[in-house]
Amino acid sequence: MKQTNLVENIVSVLKEFKPADKDFIALHEPSFQGNEWNYVKECLDTGWVSSVGKFVDQFEEMLREYTGVKRAVAVVNGTAALHICLKLVGVERNDEVLLPALTFIATANAISYIGAVPHFVDSSLETLGLDPKKLGEYLQEIAEVKNGVCYNKQTGRRIKAVVPMHTFGHPVDLDVLVEVCERFKIELIEDAAESLGSFYKGRHTGNWGRVSALSFNGNKITTTGGGGAILTNDEELGRWAKHLTTTAKVPHKWEFVHDEIGYNYRLPNINAALGCAQLEKMPDFLKQKRVLAKLYQEAFSKVAGVSFFTEPNFAVSNYWLNVIRLSPEWSHLRKEILQASNDQGLMTRPVWKLLCDLPMYEGAPKMDLSVARELEDSIINIPSSPYLGAAYA
Repeated sequence: MKQTNLVENIVSVLKEFKPADKDFIALHEPSFQGNEWNYVKECLDTGWVSSVGKFVDQFEEMLREYTGVKRAVAVVNGTAALHICLKLVGVERNDEVLLPALTFIATANAISYIGAVPHFVDSSLETLGLDPKKLGEYLQEIAEVKNGVCYNKQTGRRIKAVVPMHTFGHPVDLDVLVEVCERFKIELIEDAAESLGSFYKGRHTGNWGRVSALSFNGNKITTTGGGGAILTNDEELGRWAKHLTTTAKVPHKWEFVHDEIGYNYRLPNINAALGCAQLEKMPDFLKQKRVLAKLYQEAFSKVAGVSFFTEPNFAVSNYWLNVIRLSPEWSHLRKEILQASNDQGLMTRPVWKLLCDLPMYEGAPKMDLSVARELEDSIINIPSSPYLGAAYA
């Protein structure tokens, strides 16, 4: 097969999904087809647009019910949610926190906000996320547990937590990861920023970590414009999360008393109003996105040299961002494919650069990252907006 044929074939498949009335298809556009205007207008009409209002409480309750957790706390963005999650489980300065090298920068940045040290681990070809089996083998070599605390034998630092990210909505193998965490006495925090609507063995992501984080950025499956949430099944941690993220203010009609260092991570009511309307449409979004994923899978099965990534057999994924992978012999064409597709008004994107290769994290500890590097070279994200599947749903 000629190089030009593969580039042309991939672009040709993507063009099949481009509506005739659109010059450009974004990677993931928000969809506002429900009560968004009504709820936001209510905020404007009543004046409840800031950090207090009925939609904040309603949004938290809707998240709690949808995900099945005991407590959901809405915050200003997903990075803030991760930051507080780390504090809630006791991560401190100079602790090491395990995370995939192949993840969005927010995962590592939140660790840095604490003053902790990111420790990068490899990914799985099955899930695109952290590989728990390989992590367990790695910890067997470099870690030791003393008096119920895990230490890195090479650095002497405490290994306090692990933060798997459910990449593009595909859950990691959580049962295996939970076993690794229990064996090495490490706290589990799920970075579920991309996996609202994804289920692992019938249960929503975010239920395995002691705490978990969601994101509602403008490109997520549901959006509040900007926003995030902390999920937990620990009622006490849930109360503390709410307290910390609302400036640690002690409730009183007029007094300003704050009993610890808190954070102004409150989600405004007007953003929560948008989120409530979006959550009402979640069944439609998920249906449309799964239809689109199925169509992509069928279309790319006819193109040699590329494969469409599908959910692992233990999960039902939200297919937030669809993924194609180039075969190793064709990975050198990735830049050319990105250029050709974007030139045709079809937004495609490479996966993130491995975080350990960024200047601020070059000296951080890391394990063998051979799979992560293979994924970095081969992944292309393709247009994934729900409306692309709506016509076929």
